[in-house]
Amino acid sequence: MSSTVAPLRSAPANGRNGEYDQAYAWRVMWILAGLVTVVLYIEGMLTPSLPTIARDFGVSAGQASLILSSYIVTGVALSPVVGKLGDIYGKKRVLGIVLVVYAGCVSVTGFSPTFSFMVAARAFQGIGLTVFPLGMSLVREEFPREMVPRAQGILSGMFGAGFAVSLPIGAWVSFRYGWRVTYHSAIPFVILLAVLVFLFVRESRYRRPETRIDYVGASVLGFALALLVLALSEGPTWGWLVPATLTLFLLGALLLVPLVLYERRYQRGGGEAILSFRLLKERNVMVTNLVGSVSGLGMYLALLSMTYLFQDPVRAGGYGQTILGAGLSLVPLALGMLVFAPIAGAIVSRVGARPLTAVGSAVAGVAFLAAIPTQSLGSLLVVEFFVGAGIGILNAGMINLLVLTVDPRDMGLATSMSAVFRNIGSSVGAPLSGSILTTFTIVFLGFVFPAHLAFEWSFAFAAIAFACAGVVVYFGREVLGRGQPVLEVEGQGSAAIPSSPSH
Repeated sequence: MSSTVAPLRSAPANGRNGEYDQAYAWRVMWILAGLVTVVLYIEGMLTPSLPTIARDFGVSAGQASLILSSYIVTGVALSPVVGKLGDIYGKKRVLGIVLVVYAGCVSVTGFSPTFSFMVAARAFQGIGLTVFPLGMSLVREEFPREMVPRAQGILSGMFGAGFAVSLPIGAWVSFRYGWRVTYHSAIPFVILLAVLVFLFVRESRYRRPETRIDYVGASVLGFALALLVLALSEGPTWGWLVPATLTLFLLGALLLVPLVLYERRYQRGGGEAILSFRLLKERNVMVTNLVGSVSGLGMYLALLSMTYLFQDPVRAGGYGQTILGAGLSLVPLALGMLVFAPIAGAIVSRVGARPLTAVGSAVAGVAFLAAIPTQSLGSLLVVEFFVGAGIGILNAGMINLLVLTVDPRDMGLATSMSAVFRNIGSSVGAPLSGSILTTFTIVFLGFVFPAHLAFEWSFAFAAIAFACAGVVVYFGREVLGRGQPVLEVEGQGSAAIPSSPSH
């Protein structure tokens, strides 16, 4: 069976002269970069406050991880649905609606009276994750092909910028005024960017109004993942071998069987399943999805662990920092992503997407291994910077491996499915970390804190995850770098176009 990657058609972004409007492309790119930064700010600003939120509501570290994972689980279910709505009704229109709904959900979360209410509000807030696949699809459709790798690198760097802004500012606001105020401070920026999208972004050129939306598949996937996440979060509290925990694990796993069967039947009936086996047959799509899953797991597993490590008392094995200090101590991770993702985006066309992704995986994995031994705070901050650098390089290589492989008409589906796999890894990483922190504990001054062994296990699991990502990426097919064929693209001259693989 042969799978052909269609050349990018150069339908003009401005509708004239058969050329892309580069000024418009750059304008849209910076609006999208602002969106990524704000959404990451809203999600990252809460991270240094997790131990405080856990104490305020009287819950364990494992239960507090639901604040992160509930948001991601909903994003997993909504990303393919919203991505498909973008294919049908236009990505600009759907993106604008998403931002309005997201602003409302963020507003509600800041007023959470109970922990259960907050987890539920955070779940609805998960619609914010759908901004990423919609934005990446617009980049692929509206940008000249030579701009795509650099734009993807800049947007990947904005992940680091979002954390770099959110961690110190969110920690400062939480430290001075309380964690609830951080939510209220973010709402004007979401509204402003929604207005900019409506005013300055043109509607996407690729529409498929006949497409059906796989609501059943998205719902079953979200429910199965929610059961697994709940089991991981509550296991240390309930007990790993009690009937309730085992039942959640079993039901979550068993739901995956009818999900796969339904998705295959749905696709044979002419529908586009959220787990598109047609796209997954494309080697690069499968590889990037697997890499995204394991790297997402490793990042969130380590991020939650570091948050607790920085704030635990010194006598309990931590660094005894305040919320503000912990937020500042997490900044090197974000700076590593912010600095190296754009650099990777600038050189990926020469180096190749596959080697760059492997290098990023290796850098992050080795850095996590270096974080395992007990060390000074300064040394850990240096290690943390290299963790962020590796993640930024990996993301820049991985996204180019995906978007330069699939047909533009499948871009909404492909990027949404990529977000599903990445978020599955992230949603498991947070509660896995919470479970480890709750399982290995010590008692100090009458309070229970994670033991240092818990952090060692967390960093070890993260290193293994990134090592796996580095191995998996070499099963992919290169789309950039030397040795790629050059074809003429109408209206643009020559450009490297992926060759057609045989399977």
